[in-house]
Amino acid sequence: MSTLSKNCQIICLALLLFLSTWAIHALCRPLNEEFILQRHEKWMAQHGRVYKDAQEKEKRYNIFKNNLEYIENFNKDVNSGYKLAINKFADLTNEEFRGLYTGYQRKFSKAVTTSEDTSFSNVNLTAVPTSLDWRKRGAVNPVKDQGSCGSCWAFSAVAAVEGITQIKTGKLISLSEQELIDCDTKTKNEGCEGGDMDTAFEFIKNNGGLTTEANYPYEETDGNCNTVKAATSAARITGYKDVSANNEKALLQAVANQPVSVAIEGSGYSFQFYSSGIFTGNCDTNLDHAVTAIGYGNSTSGMKYWLIKNSWGTSWGEKGYMKIQRDVSAKEGLCGIAMEASYPTA
Repeated sequence: MSTLSKNCQIICLALLLFLSTWAIHALCRPLNEEFILQRHEKWMAQHGRVYKDAQEKEKRYNIFKNNLEYIENFNKDVNSGYKLAINKFADLTNEEFRGLYTGYQRKFSKAVTTSEDTSFSNVNLTAVPTSLDWRKRGAVNPVKDQGSCGSCWAFSAVAAVEGITQIKTGKLISLSEQELIDCDTKTKNEGCEGGDMDTAFEFIKNNGGLTTEANYPYEETDGNCNTVKAATSAARITGYKDVSANNEKALLQAVANQPVSVAIEGSGYSFQFYSSGIFTGNCDTNLDHAVTAIGYGNSTSGMKYWLIKNSWGTSWGEKGYMKIQRDVSAKEGLCGIAMEASYPTA
């Protein structure tokens, strides 16, 4: 066989391979689209999502598709240290998510006088456990869900009060966020429009305590204060302390003693779809969300982390919890976690 004939055969085989590959990809495109459509339908059924018309459904499907592509591309990076996943926020843009599911207001906007605890500023960390999880010590109630009400501040404050109450009394009581939303309205706190934990602690102290969630259940909306229900207090505090700002060592010492309310920037794209692992994602210090630090630890690879309890239900994160990197180079901590931490006293 001549060299020319061999070259022709090679070219023909290469062309045939190219055409076969193109045909396979061409056939796969509609299958991939169909897969996403089916996944969206399944997701809608799972979360009870119903859209008002076909136009809205198409809009939400496209957002869902873009979010899914972002998540799958992100998870291809095996070195990221954490994973993302489709959750109940999957048909929301990041801007919509930020507007609906955060709600922390910076402390400088409030009128309450704070008391800063500087006793943890220069601590001897050899005196604290190398790891701690307040869930294992019975001081943490199951994860709750604030819904589309910007009441994260109330959930963070309540979780901290529940924690110190259990530590002092041995009783783990689920307390009422709704009482704070409805009744703590004569301060800077604004119910579903946002607030901060120190103001909530001040209210609980001056109010003579907080009632139970069973007595004053959560409604995911602003309401009028039910003074009859609020009159029955189940837990009291004597005040609160602010952890020395921008000091993760001081925060560690505080968390070693009890669950602590912390503010973070929790509205980022990766934060929205966090699923598991130690979060090391892109975030700044524009504090807009409130959670509760309920422990800390170290991974098998030696990375230090904070363990936080969120209020977005159990379908987000690690069944409602998150590990976030600890002892970073920035003094504010990752996502600003060390900037405005505080805890109730009892």
